[in-house]
Amino acid sequence: MNYSLRQLRVFVTVAQAKSFSRAGEIIGLSQSAVSHSVKELELQTGVRLLDRTTREVVLTEAGQQLALRLERLLDELNSTLRDVGRVGQQLSGTVRVAASQTISAHLIPQCIAESNQRYPDINFVLHDRPQQWVLESIRQGDVDFGIVIDPGPVTDLECEMVLSEPFLLLCRDDDPLAALPEVTWQALQGANLVLQDYASGSRPLIDMALVEQKVKASIVQEIGHPATLFPMVEAGIGISVLPALALPLPQGSRLVVKRFTPCIERKLMLARRKNRSLSGAAHALWEVVRMQAQQLMEARIRDPLFNATDD
Repeated sequence: MNYSLRQLRVFVTVAQAKSFSRAGEIIGLSQSAVSHSVKELELQTGVRLLDRTTREVVLTEAGQQLALRLERLLDELNSTLRDVGRVGQQLSGTVRVAASQTISAHLIPQCIAESNQRYPDINFVLHDRPQQWVLESIRQGDVDFGIVIDPGPVTDLECEMVLSEPFLLLCRDDDPLAALPEVTWQALQGANLVLQDYASGSRPLIDMALVEQKVKASIVQEIGHPATLFPMVEAGIGISVLPALALPLPQGSRLVVKRFTPCIERKLMLARRKNRSLSGAAHALWEVVRMQAQQLMEARIRDPLFNATDD
């Protein structure tokens, strides 16, 4: 039998109001629509549920039993739906977020601090891993969402750009390039480069930039952790290309960073599984990350390192 929830609600309302017209007023239907709905229910059950007279509506014995049981069932259904709604809006529990090491070190701490202040009942758990691990953990549902370097065209993820940042040259203060206000990519021609390995989402973008700018350089070291770039360059092993988010430089170092021309940027994306809704708590933290990334972009507008000046 194919009963609709609407039919059951209409019948219970008629049983309580003992009138088609009053039931229609309560639920916002015409008297004829109420009557038609009850007749359909009677046809589907195969029993008469109401005795109709010109003055009143009287429940049959079968109608009395059905109305009594439906009232309890519909009350339980309404209570269940309210509870589900509260769970969906609940701003508590554990939210797991994955991000690569540079993002984890230089963006996520502010996000966690802001989350702790705004949502003390949400436990922000960070998974600090290489880009490919982050993407896979999102796909497998091991984390609620992640912050990644633009993964390119993907069909199984919902991505939203939250931050665009330039690549910068990293060199020692005694390097000839350090004296220039900005550096062309062609200045890297034949240079010894120390770069992150391919566990980093930035490395393919750096390779692409070198190809596009027709630069041939020697990759003398490929390292896994971004912080290792600084002592490598300071030791004179080579120069490097790093994203702006890797700043600030270590205190007391002999290192400097310079703008590249043309400016080539990477995009940071919030990413989650496609067609999978975030919980209320996870959505709240998604917004916190978005807000912190926006504040970082706004702060950089005032920083001369990221903005070329007219001579």
